[in-house]
Amino acid sequence: MPNMSLKKVPISERNPQVRNKNFLEVVLGYTEASAIEEAKRCLQCKHKPCVQGCPVNVKIPEFIKLVAEGDFQGAYHKIKETNSLPAVCGRVCPQENQCEGLCVRGKKGEPVGVGRLERFVADWYMENVQEEKIDIQPNGKKVAIVGSGPAGLSCAGDLAKMGYEVTIFEAFHTPGGVLVYGIPEFRLPKEIVNKEVQSLQNLGVTIKNNMVIGRIYSIDELIEEDFEAVFVGTGAGLPNFLNIPGENLNGVYTANEFLTRVNLMKAYKFPEYDTPIRIGKKVAVIGGGNVAMDAARSAKRLGAEEVYIIYRRSEEEMPARLEEVHHAKEEGIIFKLLVNPTEILGTEDGWVEAIKCIDMELGQPDDSGRRRPVPKEGSEHQLEVETVIIAIGQSPNPLIKSTTKGLKTQKWGGILVEEETGATNKPGVYAGGDAVTGAATVILAMGAGKTAARAIHEQLMVK
Repeated sequence: MPNMSLKKVPISERNPQVRNKNFLEVVLGYTEASAIEEAKRCLQCKHKPCVQGCPVNVKIPEFIKLVAEGDFQGAYHKIKETNSLPAVCGRVCPQENQCEGLCVRGKKGEPVGVGRLERFVADWYMENVQEEKIDIQPNGKKVAIVGSGPAGLSCAGDLAKMGYEVTIFEAFHTPGGVLVYGIPEFRLPKEIVNKEVQSLQNLGVTIKNNMVIGRIYSIDELIEEDFEAVFVGTGAGLPNFLNIPGENLNGVYTANEFLTRVNLMKAYKFPEYDTPIRIGKKVAVIGGGNVAMDAARSAKRLGAEEVYIIYRRSEEEMPARLEEVHHAKEEGIIFKLLVNPTEILGTEDGWVEAIKCIDMELGQPDDSGRRRPVPKEGSEHQLEVETVIIAIGQSPNPLIKSTTKGLKTQKWGGILVEEETGATNKPGVYAGGDAVTGAATVILAMGAGKTAARAIHEQLMVK
C-alpha cells in the first residue's frame, strides 16, 4: 500500500545554533526505516514526469520501488545506470525545480523526497558494500578529460565503462573541481567526493593533478599525444566584479577566492592547515545565489558575529535553493533585500570599514524575466563591515580560449558547442558544464558530460 501522507518523512538536521560554529554536515540523512516509508509515497506513475526533470535521466520510480522493497543495493545499481555521482547529487541538486518539481504527489502536498532517497541509497552503499568490480573490455582508444569537476567526472565514468583509456588532467592538487573548492564541507563532505572519485579510479580512470592545460600542454598537444578525443570541462573559475569604488581594499574577497581558501585549502582548520583567512566581526556578502549562501554560512562558522546578505532584488527573485536560504536564516544570517552596494569605504591604511548602499524597488522585467531593480532616490545609507565577499557569478576561465587556436567561444568566454553532442568547432574536441554555460548546477554539468561521452563514443566507434 502506498503511503498517502501529504508531507515528506522528516529528515534530521543539526541544531542551527550549534552547527553555525562548526563545519559538520548539516543534514543527517534518512534511516533505513524512514527511507522505506518515504519511498512508499511514490505513486509509480506510468508516464514518470520526474525522469524528464532530471538532466541525467535517473530511473527515479524504479530505484524508489527498490528502496520501498528494502533492496538498497539494487536501488544503487539502478541509479548508477545513468548517474555516476549519486552521493553528490543527492546532496546538492536543486531537486525542487527538477525531478521533485514535476512529481505528481507535489500537486497535493509535498513531492516525494527524491534527493533524500538518492542520498540515502548512495550513503548506504558506501557504508555497507565493498566496491564491486565491473568487467570492462578495453577498446584500445584513449580520451583526455580536462578538469575533474562534475562534467569531467561524469564524462570520464561513462567512457571508462565503454572501454576507453581515460586520463583526467586536473589543475589543482586535488580532484573534484567545484565539488572540492566551491561547496563547503557542511553541505558536501569532502570524504564523499573522494569516495566518488575513487570509484572512478576503480574503473581504470587515471587522474593527473597539478596539470594546468593551456600551460603544461595545449589542447592541440593533447591530440598530438595520441588522445583521439578531448573533453574540456574546466568550469567557471573567473569571478565577476561589481565595478564600484573600493573593490581593491584589503578585506574584499571574491567568493571564489574565499571559498577556495576555506574548502580546498582547509582554512577552517587553521593553524592545523597553513592557510590563513581574515574575517572581521561584521561581514557583507553581495549576491543571492547558492555561492552567496555558502560564503555567508562559512563566514559565520569562521567566527563572524554578524553576516549580511546584500541582494538587490527581493527574496522571490533569489536564485539560491530554498533549502539554502532556509538554512542560512536558521543560522542567523541577516538578509538585506532590495539593497545595492555603491561603494566600499576604507581606512587610511587600506582596510575595509564600511559599505555604502542604496535601497532598490522592482520595476519592469528585464532579459532574465525577473523584475529589474531600480534605485530609490535619497535612500543611501552605509553598513559598518570589515569584510566584503563578492558573489555575483563566475565566467569560464579564459586560459583554454587563449591557448587553443581557432576555438570558437561566446563574447563572454563560454565555449561554443553543438547542444546535442557537446562538439566544439575543432574536430575531436568536446566541451560541457560551466565552461560552456557559465556558472550553473552540478547536475547540468554532469548531463553535459554524459552527452559528450555518448557523442565521443559514436564518433570514435565509426573510425
